[in-house]
Amino acid sequence: MRQIVCLSTSNWEGHPTSKQQVMSRIKDAEILYFDPPITMIAPLKDKSAKPRMSKYKEKGFKPAENITVYALPPVLPLYNKHRSLNRMNQRRIAAFVREKMKKHGFHNPVLWVYHPSNVDAIEHIPHSSLVYHCVDRHSAYPGLIDPAVVDGMEAELARKCDMIFATAKGLAETLKKYTDNVHLLPNGANYELFSRVDEPGLPIPNDLFNIQKPILGFIGALQDCNDYSLVSEAARRHPEWSFVFIGNPLPGVDLSEITGRDNIHLLGPKPHNELVCYIANFDACLNLFRPNALSKDVSPLKFYEYLATGKPIVSTPQPEQILDYRDVIYIGATPDEFEQQCARAIADTSPELKAKRQAYGRLCSWDARVSELREVLASKNILTE
Repeated sequence: MRQIVCLSTSNWEGHPTSKQQVMSRIKDAEILYFDPPITMIAPLKDKSAKPRMSKYKEKGFKPAENITVYALPPVLPLYNKHRSLNRMNQRRIAAFVREKMKKHGFHNPVLWVYHPSNVDAIEHIPHSSLVYHCVDRHSAYPGLIDPAVVDGMEAELARKCDMIFATAKGLAETLKKYTDNVHLLPNGANYELFSRVDEPGLPIPNDLFNIQKPILGFIGALQDCNDYSLVSEAARRHPEWSFVFIGNPLPGVDLSEITGRDNIHLLGPKPHNELVCYIANFDACLNLFRPNALSKDVSPLKFYEYLATGKPIVSTPQPEQILDYRDVIYIGATPDEFEQQCARAIADTSPELKAKRQAYGRLCSWDARVSELREVLASKNILTE
């Protein structure tokens, strides 16, 4: 049977990202999926991280018959600033991975990685092919990193890869400087789930009962790269509109612009399969990004999920990918434009536009994305018998 070792940047049991969506659709391979490690100082910053320090000692669990998930051991901090620390971390990771490979009878699997730091593990993990799925401009993240170090690791990783999938045009253009084995593959949507918004009998969530319509809603992580100022100003101008945010604030994110207003509601994170019940009650969906290096090259899962619902979408001009759908969405960059586009979206009852948005969503489904991915890999004789 085909075999894949996946070094992920998302915990399997977290909110589904491209990593879980792709791996769960490769059903003809046995997969060892490794959750990302936390650093040894993580509990000092977040006490809730303490249980994860020893999680690597636990048995793996099987979310599907062909997938086993393990946690990696904790690593030294500052590895994105100092390559020597990264080499130490990755050797430890590789030893742990080899141990699990031996347990499961893995021999020269496809090694599938998601972060430039993994470049220092690949020579220590036996593999037949190397795939890098690049989903972010990793050097643009804030925090304890040196962008030059991260970019250097990514360049070295790219040169060693048999295939690279990049989720945004800017990412692909950067990686093509180092290899021709790059394919643009944007993120997708769980079309089967999010297209259910019109299903009769969907329950109205309790925390939406008393929120006045029209509702303009956002789902996803609340990050620094989101533009909250546009919502704040629109909420001030239109107290009759309600703005709903569903998602977890990332550590250190300043949400002061969207707190303290009666018509802005932060409802926190929700289980993935319940999101459709919330979006079913939205009059329009929001895609909000500030113009910066990170947002330019992001491929927002939420946007494709919005398309799958057919709901009107109000978006900033970032990221660039959304401009491919300008014929069915409402784009505003300034407070005045954003206000006007919100009003247009709320008034949008066109069945033709709704059907066209859902048609785009179907083309962007994860099933379609993974089918394309498998065709590309087959052309490279990867994951073939």
